[in-house]
Amino acid sequence: MFDSGARMNRQAMEWKLDVERLWSAAALDFREAGRLAAEIFTLCAETALRQAAAEALPSLRNAALENADRSTKDEARGRFSVIRDVLCALDAGTFGRRDSAPKPLTEEARYRQLLGLPLGRRLARAEIHRAWKRAVKTAHPDAGGDASEFVALSAAQEALMKER
Repeated sequence: MFDSGARMNRQAMEWKLDVERLWSAAALDFREAGRLAAEIFTLCAETALRQAAAEALPSLRNAALENADRSTKDEARGRFSVIRDVLCALDAGTFGRRDSAPKPLTEEARYRQLLGLPLGRRLARAEIHRAWKRAVKTAHPDAGGDASEFVALSAAQEALMKER
């Protein structure tokens, strides 16, 4: 979960338990949530968690004020939920081959993606042509587009027409 060793793992688990305790209460204690967010921001080395805590701190502090209105408290609750989500994501194990790189797209799939056409089904000539016309409206050099993008779109159309 963290690269700073077992001590950070233990600390992160304590933070997660504290966040869950605060979240499951009938009413969120914004003062305590702000204290916890400040502690996470100060001590955490994990970038995503640190950033979530930094973004939540001002909202939590404003919501802890006695004259805080409902929208301020709702915003603070939303920001605190981001801290909760990041902690849960960091704690979640990876299963299967999630860390492996995705398979590279085939040439046909790249052409279809370039023209905004669906994968995995036969395409009619008219469908390919309509998609090409839609894409080149903005890519054509006369319309202020890039010549290389226009050439790539035309090549994609030609290749897909030949495959038919």
